[in-house]
Amino acid sequence: MHNQIHCLNYSPYIMASSSSSPLRFSVKRREPQLIVPSKPTPHEIKQLSDIDDQQGLRFHFPFVMFYRSHPSLKREDPVKVIKEALGKALVFYYPFAGRIIEGPRSKLLVDCTGEGILFVEADADVTIDQLGDSIHPPFSYIEEFLHDVPGSSGILGCPLLLIQVTRLACGGFIFAIRLNHTMSDSLGLSKFLNTVGELALGASTPSLLPVWEREILNARNPPRVTCVHHEYEQLTHTETSIVMSLQEHEKNIAHRSFFFGPSELKSIRTHIPPHLQKCSNFEVLASFLWRSRTIALQLDPKEVVRLSVIVNVRGKQGLKVPSGYYGNAFAYPTAISKAGLLCQSPLGYALELVTRLKTQMNEEYIKSVADLLVLKGRPHYTTVWSFLIADVTRVGLGDFDFGWGNSVYGGPIGARPCTSFHVSGFKNSYGEEGILVPILLPLPIMNRFQQELLSNGIQYPRKIAPKL
Repeated sequence: MHNQIHCLNYSPYIMASSSSSPLRFSVKRREPQLIVPSKPTPHEIKQLSDIDDQQGLRFHFPFVMFYRSHPSLKREDPVKVIKEALGKALVFYYPFAGRIIEGPRSKLLVDCTGEGILFVEADADVTIDQLGDSIHPPFSYIEEFLHDVPGSSGILGCPLLLIQVTRLACGGFIFAIRLNHTMSDSLGLSKFLNTVGELALGASTPSLLPVWEREILNARNPPRVTCVHHEYEQLTHTETSIVMSLQEHEKNIAHRSFFFGPSELKSIRTHIPPHLQKCSNFEVLASFLWRSRTIALQLDPKEVVRLSVIVNVRGKQGLKVPSGYYGNAFAYPTAISKAGLLCQSPLGYALELVTRLKTQMNEEYIKSVADLLVLKGRPHYTTVWSFLIADVTRVGLGDFDFGWGNSVYGGPIGARPCTSFHVSGFKNSYGEEGILVPILLPLPIMNRFQQELLSNGIQYPRKIAPKL
């Protein structure tokens, strides 16, 4: 892999901003380097859990954080501070400095070689204020601030983390990171980055020590599937799924974010019956988006559609997942419906399906998932007419302090095919805080989706900004 790394020294970039004139800037990057643990670490092989190594998690997941300059730290170099803290953090999280290898029956393992994580140092002649309204998902010029180093994006034998720190002309910086998802979920990554922040601020050890113990989420012996898992049904399907549509219409894809503040949520809640008014905003919004998206797809009424809600299993009934556990600890409980019934029924129908998902998540359910994955060869979750949604508002992706305070925005760069996120930290032009939801769809479907939202009082585009 090392021989495949090349330096991209200069990269001009032009991005159309929200104003009439395009924003022009350039990014200069130095040669990528490997950051290794600052002290010797164990050389051993560790197994990933049976939740970690499923096919649906074998990809790299990017996040980005924007930091303003700090008046009292003008002489400090964020690149130097963060690099040193990363080396110290890898002493505690040393599996991140290793490489994924494949064992018998496609079982993934971490070879703790200490080779290190990949780091790119960069400078951009643009300020955080010039980036302005673009600091929210979808962050369309992420390629400039998280360079895909050639040869670095494989699952096997590649660095497990890629980080680029880009100094900005205003003294602020952008911290972008790409995670091999088989190693951790967003909560697991946040534990690592919290440790980096603590060590950057002078701590000698993390306030929360990392815990491996991946066997907690392994299949039972013998494995036995005891729950219904619509999320892993392997379908023989003659129609084109939404993922196929995205691939076929790659040049005609729309990636937009929709803002849901107090007025938007109030408008949506007028469509649900009194006995469901106690449902959370996440449940209400997930149901509304699923129904609106299905209407926009214009499917045969007999087609079966799915909504998978990504649910964290930490702290769930019967599960003893340690607080320092940084592996993947979630499942995708899934609601299903005929498309025609979902579209023609009131919103309360979809909401009742979604609220039932919470009751499914317990120790038996996640163990049944692990058993199914082992018995069926770690299948990919179902993507045919599926919509996955995750609430990342409580993950704390904007709360990492490397010495410059919290970020202006921290979180996913946008939606993925079939997958969206509820992202917090934004306000509208009235100063009202709300949730931002990025959506990725082929343009004709996106236009119908947007029209459906408009008929329910959801405006696009809306003037939004980070709340900090």
